[in-house]
Amino acid sequence: MRKTYVYLVVLIFGLTLSSCKKYLDIKNTSTQKLAETADDCQRILDNYNVMNTGYPSDGEASADDYYLNEQGYLNTNLTQEDRNIYIWSTGAIRASAAPQWQNSYTSVFYSNLVLETLKRLQGGNTDVKILRGSALFFRAYAFWQVAQLYAKPYSAGSALQDPGIPLRMTSDIAEKSTRGTVQQTYNQIIQDLQEAVTLLPNTSLLATRPNKAAANAMLARVYLSMEDYTNALNAATAALTINSKLIDYNTLNQSSLTPFEPRFNKEVIFHSIMTGSPMLMPGEENNPIAIIAPELANSYDSNDLRKNIFFKPNMHDVPDPANPGSTIYVPDGTYRFTGNYEPSTNSNFFNGLAVDELFLIRAECYARANKSVEAMKDLNTLLTTRWITGTYVNMTAASADDALTKILTERRKELLMRGIRWTDLRRLNKDARFKKDLNRTIAFSNSSNSTINVTLPANDSRYTLLIPQEVINNSFIAQNTR
Repeated sequence: MRKTYVYLVVLIFGLTLSSCKKYLDIKNTSTQKLAETADDCQRILDNYNVMNTGYPSDGEASADDYYLNEQGYLNTNLTQEDRNIYIWSTGAIRASAAPQWQNSYTSVFYSNLVLETLKRLQGGNTDVKILRGSALFFRAYAFWQVAQLYAKPYSAGSALQDPGIPLRMTSDIAEKSTRGTVQQTYNQIIQDLQEAVTLLPNTSLLATRPNKAAANAMLARVYLSMEDYTNALNAATAALTINSKLIDYNTLNQSSLTPFEPRFNKEVIFHSIMTGSPMLMPGEENNPIAIIAPELANSYDSNDLRKNIFFKPNMHDVPDPANPGSTIYVPDGTYRFTGNYEPSTNSNFFNGLAVDELFLIRAECYARANKSVEAMKDLNTLLTTRWITGTYVNMTAASADDALTKILTERRKELLMRGIRWTDLRRLNKDARFKKDLNRTIAFSNSSNSTINVTLPANDSRYTLLIPQEVINNSFIAQNTR
């Protein structure tokens, strides 16, 4: 059997760039292992730090669920690149491929390595089939994450011409990367996921491992981003048939900064997290960084538990009336995010697949199919678990359009900071009813009262980020246009 070398420490730039010698000079080290059995492949796919973490966060950082004030914008942990991304600068670009681009292609590399190894094993083995399905899922999952930042949103009328992302289909780091089209990108993602559905078991021992429910859930997310609502509905239904468990938010600790524990709560179908971003750090009560957008924070009913669970009030100091010369901290009317399904107080936010998202996807698809009764049933099933017991009154809809509006409102309130909002903006901006121009304002107190006011109009070219400069410098990949 021909042996496949797995480099656990590798200059991954070479995985996505062209055959530049400095990126391909990988030397043998004691960290090399041989992948030649199903167990070896399972160990590769169980590499949590590679396969389940570090997915792109610049889309979330570019979206509208939060804002930075002067203190947050000037925070020393932010680089000028971060600030340019935040204000949608026309020339905003990452110099390095890491981590927004590189991490996802690392996952692609390992997925391809496993797929190649499995071809040399016995094809009838059940474990081999599951491993193949897992590798296909991970590859599709990573491709989709990259496409949400660096390829245009899917549009049936232009997908055959719009530049896609590099579809690395082998582990050969010397293979030249090309972009292809958006249509080719989504075709490959769907093809991988559809095959994964046929190979994976319904559930898996760990939420970090793919399964049939996860593959269907990811298909639902992908189809939704393509505005293919019929297939999104079918995929969401297939996933919910396997797992439709929702958390009763009445059972959660509302005062906790990490209310979703244990780590893999029962709604999680597949666990992954985004790479940390200094722009998205919640900060502390008296030193917040990412502040939740006021119109979002104020949109929750007083009986809706999500406000207290997802957000914690920020504080500022005021003179203590009882002790002249002293100060006390009081709420300043703003909030920071504490609703991470990854029980952490940093900005490594959960962006995996969960049951609540599936109910919202299916509800939206029902509404778009003019089935408002079914749509509202799914929405009410979800929201009943989010409100104080006995206080929720089922919503009704006067029409399918009314149902759709209500569902999209709740979608934003439920799925914030999950790496989904940027994709939703790109998709919904094509609909005159829901398109939105984004605005950022930063007032500087010590710079002659200067103020930054910037707008990102709906459907602007900046909804497709510039590919990191390192990738462009070391490849034949064409940059996105401005």
